[in-house]
Amino acid sequence: MQQAKFGKSPSGTRLERMQQSPNFKKGKFQNLNHTPTLAEGHSWIKVLYEAYLKDKPRHNPSDIITSVKTDLLNLPVDKDILVWFGHSSYFMQIDGKRILVDPVFSGNASPIPGTTKSFTGTDIYTVADLPSIDYLFISHDHYDHADYETLIALKEKTKKVICGLGVGSHFEHWGYDSSKIIEKDWNEKVELNNGFTAFVEPARHFSGRGLSTNNTLWASYVLQTPSMKIYIGGDSGYDTHYAEIGNKYGSIDLAILDNGQYNEAWKYIHNLPKDVLKAAQDLNAKRIFPVHSSKFALASHDWDEPLVKLSELNKSYNIPLVTPIIGELVYLKDTTQQFKQWWLGLN
Repeated sequence: MQQAKFGKSPSGTRLERMQQSPNFKKGKFQNLNHTPTLAEGHSWIKVLYEAYLKDKPRHNPSDIITSVKTDLLNLPVDKDILVWFGHSSYFMQIDGKRILVDPVFSGNASPIPGTTKSFTGTDIYTVADLPSIDYLFISHDHYDHADYETLIALKEKTKKVICGLGVGSHFEHWGYDSSKIIEKDWNEKVELNNGFTAFVEPARHFSGRGLSTNNTLWASYVLQTPSMKIYIGGDSGYDTHYAEIGNKYGSIDLAILDNGQYNEAWKYIHNLPKDVLKAAQDLNAKRIFPVHSSKFALASHDWDEPLVKLSELNKSYNIPLVTPIIGELVYLKDTTQQFKQWWLGLN
């Protein structure tokens, strides 16, 4: 637990600021509404059986996941694009700024080497493939969103880190200059350069890298650029915050929502596919980009189930889905861009 990858718990003036937050009670951050770890009618015995004993023949893909290598280093900065790296990691260029969200390039979603390995074909990008990053957004400090090896490699390429209260303690421990780190509470905002504003909003989840939990804040973000409004959802179960955000900001051009590594047993901390569509409606989203799938097996469902189920359920909603293959250019301002159901036919 003394290894650097576990990060460092907040202390001193950082902890004092956290203790002033209305979301920090009894020594921990709290969700807006009561959020049990396990849903009613479920037990840890069943969860552990499904995770470690039950036969799951399609838990990991036997085929190589489809991907394409885009030259990001030589991509003109005036091109408004998004590139997905699998799971919840993605790169965006919008209105002249370069943005990176929850990057994980180490091939592992756990602090224990070789335990939660990425699917074959999903690790074609490294930090060396990225240009300098204006804004690095971290939704929370779990290993599949804040990857130590990746963040160490990104240190010199990153101009600003935007995160929830307490998360900056990890970054400072890893050698990031404190002047680069912007930590905010829910319902606060960050005025950035050239007409960019990041609004920090709630999510329904939890946090923690070591033995303690909820000692840093998890968050979602509404990123207002000069020409677009993008919702960076992080990890979240369905709750009232989606409608509150929708009412607060009006329509969202692109809602990026977690859709994967879910289970009915922990529906309060991860969206089920049906929840993704309800959340998108609450947010008044024009398009949905479903993430948190197709790279790591962190739940018991088939590897492709999140995209299969969401696509099927969306026939009743007909909300445009953004479902690129890893590395494919998504043109953020082209609402007519079509995407293949690339997961079909893969085993």
